[in-house]
Amino acid sequence: MKHTLTDLLTDAVRTALTELYGADAQNQEITLQTTRREFEGEFTVVTFPLTRLAKKKPDVIARELGEYLKGNVSEVADFNVIKGFLNLVVADAYWKDFVLAAPQSGDFGQAPANGEKVIVEFASPNTNKPLHLGHIRNILLGWSTSQLLQKAGYDVKNVQIINDRGIAICKSMLAWQKFSDGATPASTGSKPDHFVGEYYVLFETKFREEYLAWQQSEEGKTFFKKSAKEGLSAEKFFASYKPKYFNEYSKLGAEAKEMLLDWEAGDAQVVALWKKMNGWVYEGFAATYTALGVHFDKLYYESNTYKLGKDMVELGIEKNVFRTRDDGSVYADLTDAKLSEKTLMRGDGTSIYITQDLGTARLRYDDFGATRMIYVVGDEQNHHFATLFELLKRLEEPYAKGLYHLSYGMVDLPTGRMKSREGTVVDADDLIKEVIHEAGLASADRAATEGLSPQEQREIVRQIGMAALKFHIIKVGPQKRMIFDPKESVDMQGQTGPYVQNAYVRTQAVWRKAGSDVDVSTAADYVDLAAAERDLASKLYAFPELVKLAAETYDPSLIAMYCYDLAKGLHKFWHDHSILSAETPAAVAFRLQLCRAVGHTLKGGMNLLGIDVPPRM
Repeated sequence: MKHTLTDLLTDAVRTALTELYGADAQNQEITLQTTRREFEGEFTVVTFPLTRLAKKKPDVIARELGEYLKGNVSEVADFNVIKGFLNLVVADAYWKDFVLAAPQSGDFGQAPANGEKVIVEFASPNTNKPLHLGHIRNILLGWSTSQLLQKAGYDVKNVQIINDRGIAICKSMLAWQKFSDGATPASTGSKPDHFVGEYYVLFETKFREEYLAWQQSEEGKTFFKKSAKEGLSAEKFFASYKPKYFNEYSKLGAEAKEMLLDWEAGDAQVVALWKKMNGWVYEGFAATYTALGVHFDKLYYESNTYKLGKDMVELGIEKNVFRTRDDGSVYADLTDAKLSEKTLMRGDGTSIYITQDLGTARLRYDDFGATRMIYVVGDEQNHHFATLFELLKRLEEPYAKGLYHLSYGMVDLPTGRMKSREGTVVDADDLIKEVIHEAGLASADRAATEGLSPQEQREIVRQIGMAALKFHIIKVGPQKRMIFDPKESVDMQGQTGPYVQNAYVRTQAVWRKAGSDVDVSTAADYVDLAAAERDLASKLYAFPELVKLAAETYDPSLIAMYCYDLAKGLHKFWHDHSILSAETPAAVAFRLQLCRAVGHTLKGGMNLLGIDVPPRM
């Protein structure tokens, strides 16, 4: 037997073409698709590309191929033809043998190790604020992508680069220094990263207050009069001239910039404050990562990497890939790649953000030897990564062909875009608490968890809540911008994580009820499968190939929707067919084994998304 059923059917079609039409069909491309739901069958052969070889009409070819396959291939029980499409009905015996074999293992769908190393970068927050809903989408997408790649046979390392330096960090530091009166996370009972984030928001508040006072000054009135003639309101004025005001007029802005210069110069007091406040943030981040069920193999810090890349710029100059301007700055002309001219080094010898990224890519290659690097970053950075990858390609870096920007759409609220400076974000920790609370309310009247300890019941509620949150986000394709409604996310019905979890719970409950007296070996005697059993078997068969496709396309939403579809099939089967009271012992045994196979696959699929499935709910 061939490695897969699709391989077997594809080769059988080629053999049929040779025998029926006397043509060498070994190199003929065969298009085999999943049969549409409204037609009988599991696989469809598209015959239109075969007309030149067979010299017959598509519907004639389909009928002749169908007759041949039905008569010569034991795995094909029947066929039907719809306008030149040959729908093949797979034999019950094949589906029965399949269900009783591969899906019974917990590692169903696991590809063998291929020896290729992959780095997945995700999260990568700033240390001036806590994690929010946008970070959650990034983290869940990055984590599930790394799990998919592992399932597909890759050696995966999860990394992040923490943006722990710069003017935004100094704003939080300055606000704490000026307005905290020595308060700490411990003295206020605050989660440490939330504590620091409050001072980032406070800086913005004080900055606006300073601006409003300046606006009433003679200097401000003169400046504002000119802008008013241009038709700008006070709010639009502030939005348009904020950078200019910050850099040229603001006392707070001047202090923040001075603090940044002191940090870069290694001022002992500033560095000590920076370490203390960043330490608070890291403690808070760690708690949120634990709640989300993710971890990293290595952390990179911008404070350690921002000077990297200068050697690569020098190498680019030597290779004549980069050029030097009259002012001493270095740039790359990427216009032939439909990108803009990119500065890589300022005239004073200082580097910029993309210079750091060049060096960090090389550093990671040196650390892990990975030939593929996946950057999980929002789509507002599309141009940046296109430029970075082109630069590394021209530098002939050994990993340049394996770079990929997993670009995803931003998350908006029903009220509009989130803004960290104004505190209008959905905080990650608050959201986690909310979905768990809602899960508790939905589970309050259920008797299924009676007899479990309070701790076990709380853990099940946590798993249900986290499934609601994670599935709601992951089921949306990465490239799509999404509007996140917190109320909708905790809906326990419909196309949700808890709906899938409930299907898994049913597969466990039926085995508990069956006990240990069932002779599962009699499942081999089961003969005629019901339509719902065939449907579940074909869905199970699709799982390994779907894992491969989702890994290749970096799209965990494919697995989310697969799990939902499989769960829906299980629920329908559960409703329409008896399991423990089936008509024969063989039917009981087979259906129990079918439930086990579905349970293993649901658990494996949901685990790829970072979602736990409880045994009861």
